[in-house]
Amino acid sequence: MDLALTGRRALVTGASSGLGLGCAQALAAEGAEVTLVARDAERLAAAAATIASSTHTLVGELSDLDAIAGLVAAADDLMGGVDILIVNAGGPPAGTFGTIAFQQYEAALRLNLLSGVALCQAALPAMRERGWGRVVAITSTSVREPIGNLILSNTARAGFTAFLKTVATEIAGDGVTVNSLQPGLHVTDRITNLYGDTGSLAAGVPTHTLGDPGDFGRIAAFLCSDSAKYITGTAIPVDGGAVRGLQ
Repeated sequence: MDLALTGRRALVTGASSGLGLGCAQALAAEGAEVTLVARDAERLAAAAATIASSTHTLVGELSDLDAIAGLVAAADDLMGGVDILIVNAGGPPAGTFGTIAFQQYEAALRLNLLSGVALCQAALPAMRERGWGRVVAITSTSVREPIGNLILSNTARAGFTAFLKTVATEIAGDGVTVNSLQPGLHVTDRITNLYGDTGSLAAGVPTHTLGDPGDFGRIAAFLCSDSAKYITGTAIPVDGGAVRGLQ
């Protein structure tokens, strides 16, 4: 299927590895021009080297909310505009109600909620003016079913999901779609850091496998296509059937 993304311009945050990089690779493979954003310049360069087509890189820290408008403006300058925004940020520390201090909630909300709001505020006006745009945010299945020992992530990502749904309905008539993907267990550094040996994790997934970031990226790319223009305001689990709820 031709996703008709040739010539589209994509900004992907958290793109130096894992699901963010998978999205950047998939969009580039479909002909989009891509700008990768991450904190570490060395890892960012290594990630860009995995993409055959010409890409751009920007070093940025999403928890620095005052810098986000500048990142979007820099991407706009590099590509001549931003048509596609992939919102991705690393997860906050693990912990429970009893182990997480009150002060840690602010940092988690800044990284996994407010940074996404700031990215949308910076990128959406131009998309609406042009009459075409795509926002795909990477959240977590914890929005549907809270994950034990991840109270910060559960809290912040649920709030961001509510924001995305609200924005999607407000701008649906402007040719801009806003959706989120809710990954379950994928082969990423985050999962390794949280759980260590991932060999036993697959046994708890109905497919008996962990997700592939490349496959995940191709799902995101489809949501950015013209064929997906009637999909907006959705939050789609990509989890091998692990979440058992009906909704």
